[in-house]
Amino acid sequence: MISFFANLFGYLLNFLYNLIQNYGLSIILFSIIVKIVLLPISVNQQKTMKKTAKIQEEVKKLQIKNKNNPEALQRETMELYKREKMNPFGGCFSAIIQIILLFSVFYLVRCPLTYMKKVEPEIIEKYTQELNENQEGKDAYPEISIIREKAESDESVNINMEFLGLDLSSIPSRDVANWKTYVIPVLYVISTFISMRITTSMQKKQKKEVNGEAGEGKDEFDILNQTNKNMSLMMPILAVSISLVAPLGLALYWLTNNVLMIIERLLLNKFIKDDEEVEANA
Repeated sequence: MISFFANLFGYLLNFLYNLIQNYGLSIILFSIIVKIVLLPISVNQQKTMKKTAKIQEEVKKLQIKNKNNPEALQRETMELYKREKMNPFGGCFSAIIQIILLFSVFYLVRCPLTYMKKVEPEIIEKYTQELNENQEGKDAYPEISIIREKAESDESVNINMEFLGLDLSSIPSRDVANWKTYVIPVLYVISTFISMRITTSMQKKQKKEVNGEAGEGKDEFDILNQTNKNMSLMMPILAVSISLVAPLGLALYWLTNNVLMIIERLLLNKFIKDDEEVEANA
């Protein structure tokens, strides 16, 4: 399945590349188009998050009321979700989409000759074997190496990886001495911090609106809140780890996606809030 979507996305990325002739700009436009296509899912997810925050107080009351009766708790909780027209598993679909997108783009950027340029497998295999003979160990990104080593002699494997003075085929862990390889990863990590900060801030604000100021002190005992805190610490660490061993093209996609996600969350938060206020005053 992942290969299917990577191949599908490859047609779009290749179309953009043929128009622009720049891999970096193509990735940025690709990210914007994908984000626009997935906008309805993002809107639904944001609405679900807001609605979930509003009914958490009711869920807590049911938990206290039925603490010794799990069957009644399950039944009344499902009735609550039904009254509020909410699907408790609604977030799963969005999560699945995000996972498929994450791995598909990873496949695409890791193997641009296969999924984007549609180079014959025999040619890729031939060049891979040639490169393996001249190095120790197996290359984690053989197609990136092929582009760097064979592009000048074979136009079929040539992709313009230059972007604002950066070589998007570079891998920070390999080009340790080149400080330019750290620019995009550093920006990506910073954007990850900002994204997690905004998400946590929005969740706290939603809780405050539901529970009032008095409920704020209970946050540190709330399992969900503690999970979010742990994620806020783990995500930047994971971001650093991956961005240092991946080609800059992948880091550029993640950076662009983070920036778009931040803008999307801020705009949707305001739009959905205003929309709900209009409905409430109608």
